Amino acid sequence: MDERENPYTGTNYAWVRARCLGGKTNIWGRLALRLSDYDLKAKDRDGYGENWPISYSDIAPYYDKVDLYLGIMGVKENLPYLPDSIFQRPQKLNCAEVTLKQSLQKMGRVVTQYRAGVTSEGLKHNKYRSRCYGRGACERKGGCDIHAAFDSPTGLIYPAMDTGNLTLRTNSVAREITIDPNTGKASGVHFVDSQTMKDYRVKAKVVVVAASTLESARLLLLSKSQTHPNGIGNSSGHVGHNFCEHIMGPGVAGRAKDLVGKPSTLDDGRPGGFYLTRFRNLSEKHPKFIRGYGFEGGSGCQMFPSGAEVPGFGQSFKEEIRKNYGAYIGMGAFGEVLSRYENYVDLDPAVKDKWGVPALRFHYKFGDNEHKMAADMKETAQEMFEAAGFEIMYVNDRVLTEGWSIHELGTARMGSDPKTSVLNQFEQSHDVKNLFVVDGSAFVNASCQNPTWTIMALCWRSCDYLADEMKKGNL
Repeated sequence: MDERENPYTGTNYAWVRARCLGGKTNIWGRLALRLSDYDLKAKDRDGYGENWPISYSDIAPYYDKVDLYLGIMGVKENLPYLPDSIFQRPQKLNCAEVTLKQSLQKMGRVVTQYRAGVTSEGLKHNKYRSRCYGRGACERKGGCDIHAAFDSPTGLIYPAMDTGNLTLRTNSVAREITIDPNTGKASGVHFVDSQTMKDYRVKAKVVVVAASTLESARLLLLSKSQTHPNGIGNSSGHVGHNFCEHIMGPGVAGRAKDLVGKPSTLDDGRPGGFYLTRFRNLSEKHPKFIRGYGFEGGSGCQMFPSGAEVPGFGQSFKEEIRKNYGAYIGMGAFGEVLSRYENYVDLDPAVKDKWGVPALRFHYKFGDNEHKMAADMKETAQEMFEAAGFEIMYVNDRVLTEGWSIHELGTARMGSDPKTSVLNQFEQSHDVKNLFVVDGSAFVNASCQNPTWTIMALCWRSCDYLADEMKKGNL
C-alpha cells in the first residue's frame, strides 16, 4: 500500500499494513499458538491488569475447530502454559536444532517443532489448498504458492463465496458505521470506492468489524453520532486504549562447529524451524519483570545462505560459504508488552488520508517492564547457545521499533464491566448489541504467543453466539 495515501501520525511506530484481499494472512509468519489460563488469568498470578472474561475451557473447543478446518503442524508437548493443538504430521528438526533441544532439556526448557498454520496432510473439505510437500521457497515474502499455508482467501473467503451467501466488495474504504437515531443501534456501513471515489451506504441487521486492531479502533472512533458522541461503542472511553503487542529484537546467532564442512541439506521448504517456549514467571517469579517471552528460530540450508556477510571475494569466499552452509543457527525473542491505558491511538485532528478519512495518531511507547525483559532476552539467548556448544557469531541487544512484531492487539478489549471494557466475552459491544468486533482488538493482554489462531478461535465462538442470538430475535 502507498504510505503517502495512508498516513498516520504521533509517536514512532512501524505500522505494517496490507490492504489487499486476505490482508496480512498473505504474508504472515505462520506460527499458530494457543493461549492458556496462564495468559487469560494472568492477573491472578501477578496482580497486573485485568483477567479475560473467559477461561481456556471456553475457547478450547474453538481452537479445535480451527485446527481441523485450517490444518496445523506440530508435536504434542503437554505443557500447561502452551496447550497442544490437534496436530497434523510435523516437520523434523535438523541437526543443530536437535542439539539445542537436547541441551535445553537439561535446563528444564522446551524446544519444539515450529507450530505452523500449514496443512501437511491435506484438507478434504477445501479444494483450494494442497498439502505441504516441503519443497517450496517457504518465505513470507511471496506466500505459499500451493496454499498449504493458511491464508484467508483460499482458507476462508473462496469457500464462503462457493456457498452463494457471500458478496465480496473489494476496493472499499470504510468511513463510518452508521447509526439508527431512533434505536441507537448500528444500521450499516458508509464507505467510499477507493478507485472511483464515490460514496456508498449499505444497510445491515448486524455489523461485524474485523479490520485489524488499529483500523477497527479507527473505524469505531470515526463513527460518531448524537447517541455515541465519542465514537460507537465507546461509552467507557476505552476504545483505542490498552493497546499492546510484542516486543522483539534481542536474539543470538551461532555456528554448530561439528556441522562445518558437512554436506548440505534441504531445509528451504520448511514452514519454520523451532519454537522455544516461555520459561520465565511460570513456577518462579523473576525479580525484575512480569510475564514472559519465547524464541522463534531455525537452522539449516536456505535459498540464500546464512553467513554470507563474512568478508571475502571469489572462489575462496564461495568455498567458505559452502563449508558453513548448514552450520548456522539463530533465534529471536517475542515478549509480552503490558496492556496500559496510557498506550493508545486516537484520530488526528488535521491529517487525513487520500479519501478524506481522519488518520490514526499514536501515543505508544514500550515501558520499563518491556526494556527489563529485553535485557533478559539477550542474556538468556547467549547463555542457551553457549550451553549447547555453539560458537557465538553475534548477540543482538537492540530492541526493534514499536510495531515491528505486526501483532497489534487490545484497542477494544473484552471484559465483564462495561465501564472498563468495550466488548463482552462474545466480542459484542456493551453499548450496541448488533455490533461485533472480532479481531485482535478484543484481546485483554498480548501474552507472548502469536495471536492469529486465538483471533480465529474467538471469532468462530462469537459467530456461533451471533447466529444463536439472531435466531432468538435478540439482535
